[in-house]
Amino acid sequence: MATPSHAGRTLFVNMPVADVERSKAFFARLGFSYNPMFTDESAACMQVGEQASVMLLSRETFAKFAKLPMADPTTHTLALYCFSVSARDAVDSVVEAALAAGGVEADGPEDHGFMYSRSFYDLDGHGWQVMWMNPSSVSTSPTTT
Repeated sequence: MATPSHAGRTLFVNMPVADVERSKAFFARLGFSYNPMFTDESAACMQVGEQASVMLLSRETFAKFAKLPMADPTTHTLALYCFSVSARDAVDSVVEAALAAGGVEADGPEDHGFMYSRSFYDLDGHGWQVMWMNPSSVSTSPTTT
């Protein structure tokens, strides 16, 4: 894998949710945990990876940071959120957990042999994709253009 050009950076994606506690419970059923330093009644810092978190913010808290009107994720797509899992069968396990917790399937499975994914909408209508990629198919040498 190529050396990151910005080693040590941490990604925080801010996402508005209707009910922080309900969203925390939903994503906990998918196996996510929360950083208590950045979690309270108006926000939850969901840890996605070592250097990546999703901030589940109440709509009121989100509006304090956003300068433009907030879009309704059930009618407008602003982003699609994708995270990887370590095994192919974990894709199905995570999506099935999302559906059992009240999520809605967005697309059927996509199987490309070396990569497998499924998508769902969370309780607020945000689109998520869960994907697995065969580690032997990932190039370790940088691509030049």
